[in-house]
Amino acid sequence: MAPAAGYFRRLTRRLTEDLEDIDAEQIAESSQATGARKAADCTRGEEVTMFGRLRSVGTCSKAASATVEAELFDGTDAVVLAWIGRRRIPGIEPGKTILVRGRLGERDGAKIIYNPYYELRERV
Repeated sequence: MAPAAGYFRRLTRRLTEDLEDIDAEQIAESSQATGARKAADCTRGEEVTMFGRLRSVGTCSKAASATVEAELFDGTDAVVLAWIGRRRIPGIEPGKTILVRGRLGERDGAKIIYNPYYELRERV
C-alpha cells in the first residue's frame, strides 16, 4: 500500500500546488544533479556553472553593437545572460534548458554573465 499512498500524495500535490513552484523545484533538483551552483548562492566576481531554463530571450540592436539577452532561472534566482555582438543564437529560445559557465557580474542590481559558454540540454 505504501507505493499507492505515495502516488496519491504526489498527485494531490501536483493538482493543488502552484505550477511555478513545482517547476522551480524540478529545475533546482536537476541543477543540483548536474553539479551546478545555485544562482542564489553565487556572488559577483565568481566563476560559476549554472543550470536552468531560459524564461525570456530578446535582442538589443543598437547601431554599433547587437546583443542577445536571456533570463536564466535555476529554481532559486534569475541571472541575465548577455552575448555581445550577436543578433541571434540558434537554440537560445524561451523554455530551453541550458548549462552555462562564466564570471558573474552585476548590472543595475541584477546578476549577469557576459558572453557565457553554454550547452543546450534536454528539457527537465
